[in-house]
Amino acid sequence: MPKTSNQIASAVSLLKEGKIVAFPTETVYGLGADISIPSAINRIFEIKGRPTNHPLIIHFSEISQLERWAQKIPKAALQLAKYFWPGPLTLILPRTDRVPLNVTGGQNMVGLRIPNHPIALALLKAMGPEKALAAPSANRFGRISPTTANHVFDELGNTVDMILDGGSCKVGLESTIVGFNNNTVTVLRPGSIQPTKLAEVIGKNVIFPKSKNLSLRVSGSLDSHYAPVTPLEIWLTKPLFERALELQKQELHIIMLGWSKVFLNWGENKDFVLFSMPTDPEVYANKLYATLRQFDNGQYDRILLEAPPNNPSWMAIIDRLQRASCVPFIEAAQQPKYR
Repeated sequence: MPKTSNQIASAVSLLKEGKIVAFPTETVYGLGADISIPSAINRIFEIKGRPTNHPLIIHFSEISQLERWAQKIPKAALQLAKYFWPGPLTLILPRTDRVPLNVTGGQNMVGLRIPNHPIALALLKAMGPEKALAAPSANRFGRISPTTANHVFDELGNTVDMILDGGSCKVGLESTIVGFNNNTVTVLRPGSIQPTKLAEVIGKNVIFPKSKNLSLRVSGSLDSHYAPVTPLEIWLTKPLFERALELQKQELHIIMLGWSKVFLNWGENKDFVLFSMPTDPEVYANKLYATLRQFDNGQYDRILLEAPPNNPSWMAIIDRLQRASCVPFIEAAQQPKYR
């Protein structure tokens, strides 16, 4: 973690020169570029191998700056911003002319948030009130998001001009993304903030889109995302055991990740490598990406993972695993409204 303001000052100088700086947030590490420098934004897409129509999220430091980047801000959006910022919440709002279209993937809507990490906030404040950073996760497009500085370096190496080390990310999953359409508040990507809490703050229902084929593109919304190179399969407990035996007969090397007592007891005296995952959803989320990276090392032919509990507190984890897996598994908890 930077111990002096000199590292922040060096990062700011690089950013204002159009360079790329990776920095920690409470969710995952971001790959930051000054949104006012088109070449820097283009380089973000090049480093990640990210399609240019896939939007970036804008990060800034003070809620007073919101109207610089967004217009026609609904009351519910302001309520959520005042309650959760700084924090793991991204609001999708109409952009102002100060937000370039190459940041939004050509859309007139933009994702905005204030991260809750001392290094991120110090960096953003040092950039000045008229600046902001476009910052997707600091990894190759579609791959596992990084939750430590080492993850960033291992994946992106010297393609990044500077990496600010802030230790392990506290949350470990990407932010909750919320959109607004008239009086409707919609969770476009689940995260650590529970929909029930969103509904409590705004005093109205929060919904999930009925269709995945939305005209609005947001970060992390593709069917395949957050994936390890090693094929990942997620199964309910009993089918998981059957699948393990099937793969063993094929002489494949597998690693099995599970959380239940049934899973752990089944592994006793068996010829399988088992790894215990946390039973608490917040701890599980914090450990998930680092664990997947740990076993995505070329040693195994397949990663088998026991499906998490199918309830709302695990919704963000289920969402990420569905996108990271190579075969379908249980549907996420269907909770159309929260109040």
